[in-house]
Amino acid sequence: MTTNNNSELSTEQRDELLGTLKARFEKNMNRHEGLDWAKVQAKLEASTDKLWSLHEMENTGGEPDVVGHDEESGEYIFYDCTAESPKGRRSICYDQEALESRKANKPENSALNMAAAMGIELLTEEQYRELQKLGNFDMKTSSWVKTPDHIRKLGGALFCDRRYDTVFVYHNGAESYYAARGFRGSLRV
Repeated sequence: MTTNNNSELSTEQRDELLGTLKARFEKNMNRHEGLDWAKVQAKLEASTDKLWSLHEMENTGGEPDVVGHDEESGEYIFYDCTAESPKGRRSICYDQEALESRKANKPENSALNMAAAMGIELLTEEQYRELQKLGNFDMKTSSWVKTPDHIRKLGGALFCDRRYDTVFVYHNGAESYYAARGFRGSLRV
């Protein structure tokens, strides 16, 4: 993952990202029926920190796209919409505690650490199920989801995938990691 310590994109990076997001928005109108790209773009251009987060989502293979609009707050909601769990965010355990608990063969990072560094949130189980209504995601991979505290306190963490035309929620030790498991994020702009 490429990180940018000052969270600022160059004009070229900004323009390239906006072009990518616009093309994806127009190609996948079923994800955001009734929304207008010009309004989304205006909101993005006014939020350089959010643009940087979207750049990180894109840079790690997430293919972020607008999946909703919160009428009350006026925020647009982006989820990672790549077909499989983002390639640049796989082979990671759930959180810092899990990372520290591994004595050997530690993964390079954790889902919660990466999400925080990117300025995004892990999808909740409910958000993951909403995403799956927009297409078929994680048919070969799986994605960590935000785990309730009572499960995490007992050492577990949750992940989801789609198999047999059904969304499944599973549990694993939070310290586990697999080449086919990453995480999907959300961002409100």
